[in-house]
Amino acid sequence: MRLTDEEVQSLLQEMEDWKLLEERWIARKYLFQDDLQEIEFVRKISDISEEVNHHPFISIDYKFITVKISSQRAKGLTKLDFELAKKYDEAYEKIKAG
Repeated sequence: MRLTDEEVQSLLQEMEDWKLLEERWIARKYLFQDDLQEIEFVRKISDISEEVNHHPFISIDYKFITVKISSQRAKGLTKLDFELAKKYDEAYEKIKAG
């Protein structure tokens, strides 16, 4: 079920570094110093997403991985998008910690 604008804003306040794009997406850039960590992170995101059959857009740039999430069926953001964002953040912290 699609979240209201108020619900999206409330959830975004709890999410450090995530931004609202075009009122339909949430996005975050993750910084890496090591190419192998970037690859590991993309693999982990893929595994997490596959578990719930809900996949983000992933861009790989020099030292940055950008992740964008939205629910196409809902034509906007859902609780699942924010739940996945939190899981991606947890994966990032684990990888960065080594």
